[in-house]
Amino acid sequence: MERVALYLQDAHDLREGLEFVRYAEQRGFEAVWQAESRLVRDAIVPMAAYAAVTERIKIGSGVINNWTRNIGLLAATFLTLDDLAPNRIICGIGAWWDPLARNVGIERKKPLVAMRETVTVLRRLLNMERVTFHGEFIHVEGIELDVVHGRREPRNVPIMIGATGDQMMELAGEIADGVVLNYCVPPEYNYRAMELLDKGAKKAGRRVDDLDRPQLIVCSVDPDHDRAIDTTRELLCQYLAQQPHIAKASGVSPDVVAEIQSILGWPATHEQIQKAKHLVPEDLIYRITASGTPEEAKAKVKEYLKTGATCPILYPVGGDYKLLIDTFAQI
Repeated sequence: MERVALYLQDAHDLREGLEFVRYAEQRGFEAVWQAESRLVRDAIVPMAAYAAVTERIKIGSGVINNWTRNIGLLAATFLTLDDLAPNRIICGIGAWWDPLARNVGIERKKPLVAMRETVTVLRRLLNMERVTFHGEFIHVEGIELDVVHGRREPRNVPIMIGATGDQMMELAGEIADGVVLNYCVPPEYNYRAMELLDKGAKKAGRRVDDLDRPQLIVCSVDPDHDRAIDTTRELLCQYLAQQPHIAKASGVSPDVVAEIQSILGWPATHEQIQKAKHLVPEDLIYRITASGTPEEAKAKVKEYLKTGATCPILYPVGGDYKLLIDTFAQI
């Protein structure tokens, strides 16, 4: 396994995250990706912190959404991150999800059009072009990244779409530098994803092999197999209830999802998760996550690489981040 990356969300103290990232860099990890999903921890502040305390590791947003930041601010934000860590920043961007988007007043209509406009204009701005663009969602008139003091050259910030559904996957193949493949899907999900990426890539005169395809993988590593499995069960319980698009992509019975949703509130409490976690089928844990002993987790991750992922982005579930990093260390 020559490439490996770390995924951080919000289950740790933010300063502890700096230590995890530094340790991952020491052990040969290629990148760290910071989540921004629930209303808990934004991605940009931790990304800046990671950039400031490291020297080589790449730092990606895993993923931000294309609805809540004005396109000018979005471009300026990634320009700023690139100033902090030149050529080490990756913009992972996705279409967000309901009901969260709806609950904060955002109507996610025409998500494919919105994503195409965002990626098109963002890329041009980071290329230091002067941009006028009038679409359905983005309206800008003669704007550019107004660098007076500093580097004026185009910025090398790959734009990666976090795609789950078929149409967004195809769009990623057409317009993005790569795709961030979702977690909580079985390895065979990737076969269809590769076909769709290739179909999109051909529209732009490329092939699927021209795209980077890192994949988020839930990973629970523990010398005690049963303890690793139980930790994953709690996470899946929460995700199946709150992110039904993931449940759909991983082939989970709608009846199971409905039953879990009937127990979990929003946001879910620890007590509710403990009450509902037994509803998560054990075979699902083995099918859509890399959970178990270090050897079991490594074997499962290899399945995702065999089906088209180019770099695992490991989401450590449970407390032992160091064990996970050591399990997959390249140095």
